[in-house]
Amino acid sequence: MAQQHSCGCCSPTSAAPAAGATTPETTETTCYCPIDGVLGTVSKKYAMRIVAILGAAGPTRYGELQDRLKSASSATLSSHLDELADAELIERRSFDEVPPRVEYSLTPRGRELETRLQPLLEWASDETS
Repeated sequence: MAQQHSCGCCSPTSAAPAAGATTPETTETTCYCPIDGVLGTVSKKYAMRIVAILGAAGPTRYGELQDRLKSASSATLSSHLDELADAELIERRSFDEVPPRVEYSLTPRGRELETRLQPLLEWASDETS
C-alpha cells in the first residue's frame, strides 16, 4: 500500500521484485500539489496577460496596463497586480515624482514563469487555429 505525503499524495511505492530480481522495483508517483499555489495565482482572469505584457514591454505604468486590458475594471487590475506582487512574480516600483508614477515589471521569478509558459501559449495558439 502506498504511503501518503502530508498533502495527501501517494509517495513512491515498491512493487514486488520482478522474476529473478532480488530487489523490489520502485513505482514512481508524482506529487502535483506544488503547482496548486502557482495555478491559484496565475489562473485568475488577466493574470497571465499581465505577465505577458510585462514580459514583452518591460517596465509598464498602471495606466498603460489599463489601456491594454480594457475589459478589466480598475479594482480587478489593482487586485491582480497586488496578488502577482505578493507571489513575487512582479515588482511595483514607485517614483518620488509629481504626479506620482508607478511602474510594474517582472521579477526574475516572473521571467522564469513567462519562459516556462511559452510552450503552453504555443499549444493554446495551435488549438485555436
